[in-house]
Amino acid sequence: MFTISKLSNPSPASSSLLSSSSTLRPRSSHPRILIGFRHLTNSHPKLSSNLSLSPLNPCLLVRCSQSQSKGGNGSPSKRTVLHDLYEKEGQSPWYDNLCRPVTNLLPLIATGVRGVTSNPAIFQKAISSSSAYNDQFRELVQSGKDIEAAYWELVVKDIQDACKLFEPIYDETDGGDGYVSVEVSPKLADDTEGTVEAAKWLHKVVDRPNVYIKIPATAPCIPSIKSVISHGISVNVTLIFSLARYEAVIDAYLDGLEASGLDDLSRVTSVASFFVSRVDTLIDKLLEKIGTPEALDLRGKAAVAQAALAYKLYQKKFSGPKWEALVKKGAKKQRLLWASTSVKNPAYPDTLYVAPLIGPDTVSTMPDQALQAFIDHGAVSRTIDSNVSEAEGIYSALEKLGIDWSYVGSQLEVEGVDSFKKSFDSLLDTLQEKANSLKLVSL
Repeated sequence: MFTISKLSNPSPASSSLLSSSSTLRPRSSHPRILIGFRHLTNSHPKLSSNLSLSPLNPCLLVRCSQSQSKGGNGSPSKRTVLHDLYEKEGQSPWYDNLCRPVTNLLPLIATGVRGVTSNPAIFQKAISSSSAYNDQFRELVQSGKDIEAAYWELVVKDIQDACKLFEPIYDETDGGDGYVSVEVSPKLADDTEGTVEAAKWLHKVVDRPNVYIKIPATAPCIPSIKSVISHGISVNVTLIFSLARYEAVIDAYLDGLEASGLDDLSRVTSVASFFVSRVDTLIDKLLEKIGTPEALDLRGKAAVAQAALAYKLYQKKFSGPKWEALVKKGAKKQRLLWASTSVKNPAYPDTLYVAPLIGPDTVSTMPDQALQAFIDHGAVSRTIDSNVSEAEGIYSALEKLGIDWSYVGSQLEVEGVDSFKKSFDSLLDTLQEKANSLKLVSL
């Protein structure tokens, strides 16, 4: 049973490309609701003080929504701002986290979450800090599985179980939503063919219609994306940090659809995960080195500006004769997914990378803090293209100050791949130690 916690109305926070375009407003149409999350580190000061935290588990501890009305079957229907986000503006809210027990996702689904993303860092945290994986891990190692093979079986089970929970959404939307993402090994980020084979293997072993295989948008993996799509496998392209690389990702998707030879393309879908907050983290440091008033005034604006231009590119690329020919075969647009939506700088509004990026046919995947903040005091309105001219001005102003967008994209890609590799290696080391401590294997 879900418990109800009404929140006091926090002061509105400005979260904008232009403060006038996406200022958050107090909500009155829905009751305040609380989802309590366990083990939230660096909790944001703007979140309600009523948020209860516990260090016991990296998963969420759900306390969920007040009933608004009775559904047709007499059961309470729970309504939050996340429902408005999807129903009014066409943006799908996803949750950027996964761990056992996956049934903890059920109350989140009730609040309007429509999909889940995972990555090596998420699984590193989940598996290394929880005992929920011990029994399966013990059985796997005792059966002769090596450490990495055991890791993948742990991951596949979580993905399969989560896919089952989101399958009703997938069915209701005819394959348009309700996806769960799992990433190929980060060690393959420079291996074109290895990525293709890993994606095909993961797709086969997970064996769920609503799984997305995550492939990084590194230069060697752009051809991998085309190949995997051409095999009829749906893909979440991750670690996109620049407009140039994003355009290459779109082209890989379109080329893959064309190369598939399928008469019905409706079941081959994709999202392009465009990373946001990390862009500001790097560019803010560069602006502080420049140090002029003009440079300092641009801090916290680069990421949202580039994202707005990515959406403009999305609108351009998914139109015209080439696209229309694919639509006749049932092709669906590769939706833009906003990733890295947590705020890294506590001086910034806690919905900075959610509120200004609302628009149709997009996804916003939110980790605990961003999700809680938006449910608590987010406002729903179309903001992503509310002031494209300002976004273009900010992008150009940064270039004039000497910010090299190509360098930013390349550097963040290197850092992102390296971070996932370290998480992956760290987890394998942790599992090896766990196996040794259980005296299951010898060094």
